[in-house]
Amino acid sequence: MICLRPSTRLLLLLAATLFLSHASIAQSPPSPKSQRLLRFPLTNFYDTAQPLKPAQPGELIRSMEFEEYNLPEDVSATRILYHSRSGAGEDVASSGIVLYPEEEQAPPTGWPVIAWAHPWAGVARDCAPSLDRNLPHASFLAMYVRLGYAVVVTDYAGLGTNFPSAFGNISANAIDVIYSVAAARHAVPRLSARWIVMGTGDAAATAIAAAEAEHNIADPNYLGAIAISGLRDSGDAYPGADDMPGDQALFLMHGIKTFDPSFNPADILTPKGLRALSAIEQSCSEPQNIPASEILKPDWRENQHAREYFARNRVGMKPARGPILVISSHTQPALTQASKVFARLCGQHDEVELQQYPESDPGSVVGDSVRDQISWIEARFAVKAAQTNCQTH
Repeated sequence: MICLRPSTRLLLLLAATLFLSHASIAQSPPSPKSQRLLRFPLTNFYDTAQPLKPAQPGELIRSMEFEEYNLPEDVSATRILYHSRSGAGEDVASSGIVLYPEEEQAPPTGWPVIAWAHPWAGVARDCAPSLDRNLPHASFLAMYVRLGYAVVVTDYAGLGTNFPSAFGNISANAIDVIYSVAAARHAVPRLSARWIVMGTGDAAATAIAAAEAEHNIADPNYLGAIAISGLRDSGDAYPGADDMPGDQALFLMHGIKTFDPSFNPADILTPKGLRALSAIEQSCSEPQNIPASEILKPDWRENQHAREYFARNRVGMKPARGPILVISSHTQPALTQASKVFARLCGQHDEVELQQYPESDPGSVVGDSVRDQISWIEARFAVKAAQTNCQTH
């Protein structure tokens, strides 16, 4: 990692902590009009042949430097398009962004890499984070770039590229994250081979799914995973229809359909729900402000396809590679949900640590834990032993 003067480093940490402690990561979505102004249009950069020319996952299709994001002047961005794999093992294309220092000289071994798994905010092609002028979590990610890291942000296949988007299918999302690192190194050769993965909100489980996938992939340059504020089983994310936003229910239906093509959404959705599903699959700027109770049939959770989807998207069911840091609020229900997954990770003897913070707001938890995140990441790249506190929880 780039060595910053202690005074510079301290100022960055203090600024980041103050900002993140008072700004929620999960903000209200903008209006459709402002959303259009804040998003770039899809271009042919995201288009690929159908089917793809066969290639290994992680192979770069194309890349381009992109200077139009609202980022600090000392943070550079390069868009990438690369080969990944679907949940069924099919060759798919995924897009993403590489963020890295603008002016500072890269260390001899390259900038160490943080692979960022973003929470889901839609299923249409134009919902890709790389099309967002402000980039989701830009201040948080730019902080890490200013500390001397490169940050690789996959869009996930189907957001940006013309493939079915696997909403919430954490194993497919994790594969997109993993292979974004290899593609980023082809696009920006100054990147180090060594990397960790980090995810927050809905993507906290994706970060752990990447650690589970690495148990088989066994990349020697993979060093660990951080799951921040939102770790839970997939089924726990979907309460009763009276307590669920309509868009969340629609995204779930799309995810089940991508996961299992034999699923018929009409078995779960009302006619109004089917019309709304078609709308959210076509455009990211068409929020469906319909109560979930008007979209879902009363017995939707009993559907076999929904049950299989929830069962498949649980982490802590197979061994993980490398250390894992779980960061959670100690308020309910967040702690109960995270502790359930933590207990499974401990039960299979994974190298896992749980840290708790007092705030209930997810953005505040991210901000309050910044110093601990940085210390943990530095220890991984310094190849220090990781701590575990399974015995005390």
